[in-house]
Amino acid sequence: MIDLYTWGTPNGRKVSIMLEECELPYRTHAIDIGKGDQHSAGFVAINPNGRIPAIVDSDGPDGRPFNLFESGAILLYLAKKAGRLLPHDEREQFETLQWLMFQMGGVGPMFGQTHHFLRAAPEPVPYGIERYSRETRRLYAVMDGHLKKHDFLADEYSVADVATYPWVARHEWHKVALEDFPAVKRWFETIGARPAVQRGMAVPFLN
Repeated sequence: MIDLYTWGTPNGRKVSIMLEECELPYRTHAIDIGKGDQHSAGFVAINPNGRIPAIVDSDGPDGRPFNLFESGAILLYLAKKAGRLLPHDEREQFETLQWLMFQMGGVGPMFGQTHHFLRAAPEPVPYGIERYSRETRRLYAVMDGHLKKHDFLADEYSVADVATYPWVARHEWHKVALEDFPAVKRWFETIGARPAVQRGMAVPFLN
């Protein structure tokens, strides 16, 4: 059994979607980041970085409980455990990993900064808004150009799509109209129609 410590953020939802797609049994523990639950001693014992998500797998690689944090690492661990959503062919695997790293190093940090300056900054910071909004749109354009030629970020539906979808799901937060990026819109609607994605996006609030 896997214990998932999470909240309703893009990074949290990556993992709940992955668990649903892999059909792995799990229990959800809501970590209310608005109340500071992520800084509690109990959670920091699981993730010393004090950020969601984190998992504890009671049946780890050596048969013992295994703690893991960082959403990208968790996705790769679950892909290996379930044998799903990460190609075995070396070329295809690295093509998938490059798009996962694109999300981890670009989409997540840049979209997150846009969210902050548009929604959370105590006062408007025009430079921050312009800088991160411009970079967010650039990343959308990169995805749009690629998805005009591909159904998914890699050749097949994979961990890269799982990682990226919850961030694009907040396009309204960063004031991006998906109509401006039609290939991303098509991809987003395709991914969003998957039952496992719908279930994963509802965690932790509906289970």
